[in-house]
Amino acid sequence: MDAGFGKTMRLPDFLGIGTQKGGTTYLHGLLQQHPQVYLAHPKELHFFSLHHHRGLEWYGHHFDAATADQHCGEVTPYYLFHPLAAERIATALPKVKLIVLLRDPVERTLSQYFHSKRLGLEPLELEEALAAEPQRLADAEAALKRGEAHKSHQQHSYLSRSRYEQQLPRFEALFPSEQMQVLRSEDFFERPQQLWASVLAFLSLDEFPLPTSLTRYSGRGEAVAVSPGLRQQLRAQLELTYRWLE
Repeated sequence: MDAGFGKTMRLPDFLGIGTQKGGTTYLHGLLQQHPQVYLAHPKELHFFSLHHHRGLEWYGHHFDAATADQHCGEVTPYYLFHPLAAERIATALPKVKLIVLLRDPVERTLSQYFHSKRLGLEPLELEEALAAEPQRLADAEAALKRGEAHKSHQQHSYLSRSRYEQQLPRFEALFPSEQMQVLRSEDFFERPQQLWASVLAFLSLDEFPLPTSLTRYSGRGEAVAVSPGLRQQLRAQLELTYRWLE
């Protein structure tokens, strides 16, 4: 696309679209070290979620520094959950490759809660926050579709973001399977060499040694203190997701 002054606008060849607290920071760190990859800064641009009104030229400027032989990409885990992101991405980037990392739903739910708590975004205790989620998100999708912001949709969507069976179909309806790579983050950490090779092949990148000095999940491990009883309750609430993952 011509961005003016005779220069073609660079846009992403690939996107990391989620899930939040599923290892996207780890994936970003790996790709950032590959010489054939140019990743936009900062990590989460949120163009197809929060900043779509700024326009494609604003988005394209984040890739201006990429060289002609580099593959451009960006990682914004909110894209998987945002109800408008799939259609926006398909319109602007119909040939883009999408990488999705899915984490165990209960562990992802707890990790997001403690993440929001650490950042001062969540005043409620865990069980209160989980109970409040349906009311907090009741008008979220309608507000987002009207072009309005909705803080709780991004910050307090603990169980909702873990329901992958409600999110992936939006992308699967718009992108062929060969443009999507869906991985389990636990597999990435248990078999990193194999999964790293799979990512490189998917993105048509040359082989490159797996960097080994990166943190896998960001966080402080607060979830280990959550009782087995509460974990079982969360598992029951997410039973449809677990069945879908089988």
